[in-house]
Amino acid sequence: MPQCVLQAIPWGPIRRVPRRPPQLEAPNVGRATGDGFSLDLANMRTTAVDHLRQTDARLKPWVDQIGPIKLPPRRNRDPYPALLESIVYQQLHATAALAIWTRVLALFADRNPLPDRIMRITDEQLRAAGLSRSKAVAMRSVAEAAMDGGIPDERRIARMPDSEIYEQLTRIRGIGPWTVDMLLIFTLRRPDVMPLNDYGIRKAFKLVYRKKSLPTTRQLLEISQRWRPYRTTAALYFWRIADTPNGA
Repeated sequence: MPQCVLQAIPWGPIRRVPRRPPQLEAPNVGRATGDGFSLDLANMRTTAVDHLRQTDARLKPWVDQIGPIKLPPRRNRDPYPALLESIVYQQLHATAALAIWTRVLALFADRNPLPDRIMRITDEQLRAAGLSRSKAVAMRSVAEAAMDGGIPDERRIARMPDSEIYEQLTRIRGIGPWTVDMLLIFTLRRPDVMPLNDYGIRKAFKLVYRKKSLPTTRQLLEISQRWRPYRTTAALYFWRIADTPNGA
């Protein structure tokens, strides 16, 4: 097992990812979503869980052991700050990422990193807050896209299908499928999202299915078809499994 560090997006469960230098995601590599437009949390905790128990005999014991699972409270509905925060959290321990994000917000008097403010701030300030050079560039790319209308606002993105959101956002430097997956799950509450490149999910899959090696993206995509249209709920369970002592 490779040496790993804990990773958590700010809204979600802790994941373990291989220790490697922070890098930006390559766009359009491995994604699996439906085109659901909202997630009924009550439905997710009942129908979705029942569906997973009935369609996956290997996953069922884990679902029974863990019990009902739900998304953490949604802190923000606006995709722009959610994308900025996700950039900070890419491939970092949750505690370290939170400290960096807090320092980034502190660069602004009202802790509001509006696009024009991000564009005016210096690289030295962003680096001093703890961002890598590549993440600072990615933040500026997100801010520039927001100023140019490349990032839909809350009302518009709520009406967009998942596929269209992927197509639009992965054009932005530093925004790859994983970051869009996190936006779809934790900000937009989409019900049928499976982050195929997430290490925690792949590691939990190996444990649940008793495999000798991590699944490929194609293998995970194929197996995930049985969890449709509730792959978001499956992802939540796999993250929880990855964080158990057996998943360590």
